[in-house]
Amino acid sequence: MPRPDRALEAEVIRRAVGRCEYCHYPEAAAELPFHVDHIIAEKHRGETNAANLAWACFSCNMHKGPSIAGLDPLNGELVRLFHPRTDSWTEHFEWTGVWLRGRTAVGRSTVAVLDINHEDSLAVREALRDEGAF
Repeated sequence: MPRPDRALEAEVIRRAVGRCEYCHYPEAAAELPFHVDHIIAEKHRGETNAANLAWACFSCNMHKGPSIAGLDPLNGELVRLFHPRTDSWTEHFEWTGVWLRGRTAVGRSTVAVLDINHEDSLAVREALRDEGAF
């Protein structure tokens, strides 16, 4: 994967405002480094430019990998994943306490593929909430 130059990486980081663009985990609370993610992976002809890059926490980036679609857990249909540059986060997701709920097929499939509500993630978000950091 061609690495974005420093200026492009800085733009991606600045645009994310200190949080993962998929699960909204705060970077300041992360123990593992965040990554510049190709929203559409290079293997699917995604380019290394600002329109195709997102700032992602380690967990979301590792679970997403080169995926561009997933199965909607509600009906089993294959749907694309959330695209941080073209989709509205609040249209596709909402918080129920520390549980991230997909409001649409895109949101549900993204939550499932990225395993955003894994029990460890829920426990960490709960602890951060109790500290007032989430």
